[in-house]
Amino acid sequence: MITKIKLGIIKTGTKCLNVIYAIFKLLPVRNKVTMLSRQSNVPSDEFRMIKKGINLRDKRVKVVFLCHTLDGGVHASLSDKVKYGFHMLTQMFHIATSKVAILDSYCIVISLLKHKKELKVIQMWHSMGTMKKFGYTALDTKEGSKSELAYAMKMHRNYDYIFASAESYKDHLAKGFNCDAEKILTMPLPRLDLLNSDKYGKKVRERIYREYPKFKEKPLMLYCPTFRKEEEEFQKALKELTDAVDHGNYNFVVKLHPLSQASVEEPAVGADEFSSFEMLFAADYVISDYSCIVYEAAVRRIPLYFYNFDMELYADGRGLALDYEQEVPGPVSDDAKEIIAAIETKEYDMDALKRFADKYVNPVGHATKDIVDFVFTLINE
Repeated sequence: MITKIKLGIIKTGTKCLNVIYAIFKLLPVRNKVTMLSRQSNVPSDEFRMIKKGINLRDKRVKVVFLCHTLDGGVHASLSDKVKYGFHMLTQMFHIATSKVAILDSYCIVISLLKHKKELKVIQMWHSMGTMKKFGYTALDTKEGSKSELAYAMKMHRNYDYIFASAESYKDHLAKGFNCDAEKILTMPLPRLDLLNSDKYGKKVRERIYREYPKFKEKPLMLYCPTFRKEEEEFQKALKELTDAVDHGNYNFVVKLHPLSQASVEEPAVGADEFSSFEMLFAADYVISDYSCIVYEAAVRRIPLYFYNFDMELYADGRGLALDYEQEVPGPVSDDAKEIIAAIETKEYDMDALKRFADKYVNPVGHATKDIVDFVFTLINE
């Protein structure tokens, strides 16, 4: 429960931030697009792709990246909170002087403060889909925010437009962001262009094979589990899956969530030099659970297998956004040996995989261009 003191601090802090922001809002608006993220301290490939598209269209439009994580959130150290506070001042300056702001995650300054009418805010989110509840649908769950805190912080407010990868994803986003469905546009993320690019895929594969020549010698199983706050049971499940693999006939790569503290032990390979997304271009099979990587793997038409060893616990703690066993396009089991046995049969319903991909990701071939076109309609309003 959030105490009245904490709520009072948030209310007072909001007033102070709005006073500071009012000074920044006296500055003139420029032909500028500000891109903000709490996912990483460096711009994502998607942010860079959008920037490149904007610059190719009109170099006079300034594009600013503001990427800064706050590990631990409200539980972060005092020094990290102070650093992030100064970062918020930088955010306020650029947002106040921009025509468009693009986010891929929650941004305190965007949601909490009162903005100029000229500013248009796009929430493109950071995944092509989600099996898990998030935002307002996950309030007061084990891994979600507290209701009092979410409403006090005006979580996910002030978005003018929200991008969805497909029509079927809109309802879930509307509930998660607690917004009108009219704000949601079918606009797949730029990574769709990469997933569909043979040239990009070949380039990434060559980099992977240079670092790990053995990956060319036999089929590669890629395990991409979702993040769990409590990882004791996960570590046991990971060992069971590793032990179940026939390492003489398969490569086995495990890509943990960036926040995970679990360890990858031989003969499994962590392949730390490459992201989960990059490893998709070398994978023959993908094993996951409730991670959004499954949508990307489906677009690549990589057979999917679902190792849900903690299904009941996870569904009760976080909640799932779909009818899991009815929707997922592949074998489901809480038994590691069954998952590996299913892969070894080499039998798979590729039609079901295609239906899943087409349902949740609109199969366009020019996702980045569509976003850049839309940004320019906002700039030119």
